[in-house]
Amino acid sequence: MGRKSILERPLTRREFLKLLGLFGGWLFALSTVRFKGRGQTLKAAPAEGLREALFYERLSPSVVKCRLCYRNCLIPSGKRGICFARENRDGTLYTLTYGRPVAIHIDPIEKEPLFHFLPGTDTLCEGSATCNFGCEYCINWEIALRKPEEVESIPTTAEELVQIALQESVPTICFTYNEPTQQYEYVLEVVRLAKERGLRTTFHTNGGINPKPLEYLLPYINSVAVDLKGFTNEFYRDIVHAELAPVLRTLELLRERGVWFEIVNLVIPTLNDNPDDISRMCRWIVQHLGPDVPLHFSRFFPSYKLTRLPPTPLQTLERAYEMAKEAGINYVYIGNVPGHKYAHTYCPSCGERLISRQLFLVTNEGLVGGRCKHCGQAIPGVWE
Repeated sequence: MGRKSILERPLTRREFLKLLGLFGGWLFALSTVRFKGRGQTLKAAPAEGLREALFYERLSPSVVKCRLCYRNCLIPSGKRGICFARENRDGTLYTLTYGRPVAIHIDPIEKEPLFHFLPGTDTLCEGSATCNFGCEYCINWEIALRKPEEVESIPTTAEELVQIALQESVPTICFTYNEPTQQYEYVLEVVRLAKERGLRTTFHTNGGINPKPLEYLLPYINSVAVDLKGFTNEFYRDIVHAELAPVLRTLELLRERGVWFEIVNLVIPTLNDNPDDISRMCRWIVQHLGPDVPLHFSRFFPSYKLTRLPPTPLQTLERAYEMAKEAGINYVYIGNVPGHKYAHTYCPSCGERLISRQLFLVTNEGLVGGRCKHCGQAIPGVWE
């Protein structure tokens, strides 16, 4: 008999308290962006000074081209790029988000979601304002789709952020909530310092970053969660307001460089849930990235501009799971469905359950030294 879901049996006192704490922390993270560490709320503080941006070129005394993401914005003096995070001032491009987090919170690593990277541990999550995409279903739109001056920030140096992680005994710093590319210079300084101090780093990205800045960053990054938001150019153009090709390029580059990454696909009814498109996506993943890249199908809930749509039916998610397995992907998950059997990690060789997940309660049931204890199959990931 397998271990029963917490939805099928009474909670132990320890499980109840942990879930209560996680749920309360999640609600607090949604309701305020002024949280720093555990139990410390800060007052608003003035913005820090500007920092010259990386990865741009001067085309004339007054016009620059930003080379950070695939958009390669041409920016005249006094104007900003499409993300609103970088501004041309008299021929010099400045980042407006350096050292200006709007959210700092401790979360389980599984929320990213990262299931094959230090499972059961916490991560110090940080995010800023703005994004270079325009997803019409963004759950963090109140910060991710705002200009830096429209959102309260918590000026925090790279040293201070690393110290929070060390003081709270959190093994990982994660850049999330919005697109980390929008605070590239800050991220770079933090991850360099974190590596020196023995911390791991990760980020959750839309994949729109250009190859050169990504490669410059990767030596200091331990894992990446990548949103593959759909698999048609039309969906990216009309709903995400971005492009698909740069995301696929980013995924292939991560594979080439050997950085651990996992793919997240939010399945939205009527928009990106076409079975043929999902099947094509899964086949592309196997062909270009290999069968061992974890793929998370997440359930959509109405948000931002897409409140007219219903939540994703479970049957749609389960059919997507089946198609991914049929395509040859070894590790497929269903997310945003508490207690679902496909939130667990199973051995692709013998089928035994190795890691059990009930919401954010994680139990190692059969993984020893990165291998299945039942048959010895190596399970890709970062486990220690």
